[in-house]
Amino acid sequence: MKEQYDFEAIELKWQRIWAEEGDFAVHEDDSKEKYYVLEMLPYPSGALHLGHVRNYSLGDSVARFKGLRGYNVLHPIGWDAFGLPAENAAIRNKVPPGPWTRDNIARMTTQCLRMGWSYDWSREITTCTPEYYRWNQWFFLQMYAKGLAFKSSGSVNWCEECQTVLANEQVVSGRCWRDDSVVVQKDLEQWNLRITDYAEELLQDLDKLNAWPDKVLTMQRNWIGKSVGARVWFPVVDAEDLEIEIFTTRLDTIYGATFMVLAPEHPVVRNWLDDSIHGKTLRAFLEDMQQQDRTVRSAEDTEKQGVFTGRYALNPFSQERIPIWVANFVLMEYGTGAIMAVPAHDQRDFEFAEKYQLPIPTVIEPADDQAETESGRAFPDYGQLVNSGPFSGLASRVAQEKMAEFAETEGIGGKSISYRLRDWGFSRQRYWGTPIPIIYCDSCGTLPVPEDQLPVLLPETDQLGLGGSPLTKLPEFVQVDCPSCGGKARRETDTMDTFMDSSWYFYRYTDAQIESHAIRQTAVQYWFPVDIYIGGVEHAILHLIYMRFFTKVMRDLGLVALDEPVSALFTQGMVLKDGAKMSKSLGNVVAPDEIVSEYGADTLRLFIQFCAPPEGDLDWSHKGLEGSFRFLNRLWRMLFRFHRQLPSLEREAEDVSEAVGSRGQEHQSEDRKLRRKLHQTTRKVTQDLERLHQNTAIAAIMELLNSVYEYVDSTDPQPDLKLLREVLETMALLVTPFAPHFAEEMRSLLGHKVRLRFASWPEFDPELAREEEIEVVIQVNGKVRAKIVTVPGISSDEMEKLALGDERIESYIAGKRRIKLVVVPGKLVNIVVA
Repeated sequence: MKEQYDFEAIELKWQRIWAEEGDFAVHEDDSKEKYYVLEMLPYPSGALHLGHVRNYSLGDSVARFKGLRGYNVLHPIGWDAFGLPAENAAIRNKVPPGPWTRDNIARMTTQCLRMGWSYDWSREITTCTPEYYRWNQWFFLQMYAKGLAFKSSGSVNWCEECQTVLANEQVVSGRCWRDDSVVVQKDLEQWNLRITDYAEELLQDLDKLNAWPDKVLTMQRNWIGKSVGARVWFPVVDAEDLEIEIFTTRLDTIYGATFMVLAPEHPVVRNWLDDSIHGKTLRAFLEDMQQQDRTVRSAEDTEKQGVFTGRYALNPFSQERIPIWVANFVLMEYGTGAIMAVPAHDQRDFEFAEKYQLPIPTVIEPADDQAETESGRAFPDYGQLVNSGPFSGLASRVAQEKMAEFAETEGIGGKSISYRLRDWGFSRQRYWGTPIPIIYCDSCGTLPVPEDQLPVLLPETDQLGLGGSPLTKLPEFVQVDCPSCGGKARRETDTMDTFMDSSWYFYRYTDAQIESHAIRQTAVQYWFPVDIYIGGVEHAILHLIYMRFFTKVMRDLGLVALDEPVSALFTQGMVLKDGAKMSKSLGNVVAPDEIVSEYGADTLRLFIQFCAPPEGDLDWSHKGLEGSFRFLNRLWRMLFRFHRQLPSLEREAEDVSEAVGSRGQEHQSEDRKLRRKLHQTTRKVTQDLERLHQNTAIAAIMELLNSVYEYVDSTDPQPDLKLLREVLETMALLVTPFAPHFAEEMRSLLGHKVRLRFASWPEFDPELAREEEIEVVIQVNGKVRAKIVTVPGISSDEMEKLALGDERIESYIAGKRRIKLVVVPGKLVNIVVA
């Protein structure tokens, strides 16, 4: 054993052994309980950053801990390899995205191996390979056959920077989720996936996800956005058979609807862009709205803007003509994109009506126990109906029921449920993605590519650039024979949203080599659901909703028997530097490779899990990194100092109390103290790792090492070497989840021929882990008056006797009447006197 801790030699040695021996390869084993650990797969952007290191080190600590606990652990890795970054980099560097992506994967694979994460590399997937994306196409065809994939025209989110459509979930505060550029509205025909068919199930099944963060569940509930109310059709005056549908949660206010407001994106608005004064004004307004941030448009403090269309609708309840406006504060993705405006009872409508001098009649008055609304504001609460025809005098909730029944009877509406969730805008006008397997024939129409012709290969091209899909410039790709009539036809040139790739990849991990099917059902049945999924909270309403939707589709296709794919979700915090997120633009990036070169992978893994709770943000500290490095060096020095003197493995099974009698009383006391600390630490680390409290688990191990040094100093020159061996053996196992190379080397130096993958997590003795003494607080009338030291497990009666018999307490209670006595077992006694 070398005196110096040579981290590089140790880490490379064990990484080589793990790879040669296939230590992390697993298979289904019905004799063992499975545990599926999954981190969100990385995008091969060029190099791992510290966010990756934190995420994957956390997952690896769970995987190694569960393996030592006897579970059959699946811990896979792959690459989310399609997408705009690769294509944009290809345009900038004039390098095809395929080679760029593969080079990045090679570099990041080397980094993963150097970190020593326990991945089963035989299950590696890369989503840009035909072997993977052919199944994207197969799934699309299944959804197309079931009516879940459909093409439609309409207003879509358009990113000028990316030159492609974005799904609603990919627009953050009116900006592109990737490049933060302003998103505009554009009329386009594109493919969609009917995720709204699963809106109610996606909402209800959130109640099954008890081990998901409340924050994520709330974000998904809000995004799905269920509202219970009614739908009503307003006929457009002088327009035969044209009705505008509205959804409202306040049908009781409909007699106060004095105008109607449409979203600029509402499809009926396009029909009114004529050469009249109103048509020209409307066209100019729509052009202005296309450039505005939709989040800003609908914000409460944004000035309300609108134009009159020159058209009128008929209020189906009051039979009054009401003007139709188009305004900035109505968005197409809410309700139906049209509202009945009730200015007396909605503040937003009130402000609009005041600005444009529209009527504001009151139809709801406060009930007797309600305060009047202040002047100049709407009254939005429930109350009693007035000026509402036959419904006047009814309470709001009663009126809502009766009005909905009336609407249904008259054929003008009825009860309804609305969702904020919109169908998944699925097609992208870019190159680097899965080709959509659709063919268009002038004679036969829209046709799916036959399954036996999959995959539709993405052709190699250097014709990249902005301004339409690059695939349209490749006649050899576009021109194809019709699979039905054999005549000339053309391929779809849009590609799939790359969230398709990540919506089901975790199923493919269970058998990444299968060629005949997307998944092997027996493997999925064994490994699923995922036991813990680790990744960033920023995916709450993107990937995490899409993956849930996809599992339900797969279930309905008969592929899986699951409603939800993931049992527990853990969202780790970000890595910051000087309080800011690390980024190249800020110049505050810390390169993992440099840290590993200077301190080793184990030090980086240890530090990044120690310096902050996993769910919290981590502010990078070089000083803290050095502290973790010192800990490993101190543990190494302790091992170096004693490893030659320690009893051999052959004597390991002998009773640890042997020869205690030959040790002095003082040393025996120190022995007991260290052994107790060992079992307490084992208990704490075990419990903390079960709760993903990696930081406090590591802190406990560091405290144990301090106790070892104190023990050696206090018993020098005669420490109990058998006890010391027991402590070091246990510490090797306890540090395994955080510093596995160090742990393997430590066990090897202690004489073990069997590697960690065959080892078992240490057990602790609950009796030995108990404190030898506890401190009980004694209060009089809630104030601390004394503290007594006693034994663990003392009964409440004994605590009461000790408290009342303590001479320090007598002066506080003498001559006073005792009212009651409160005992908190093992903690305190409170004597209440008068």
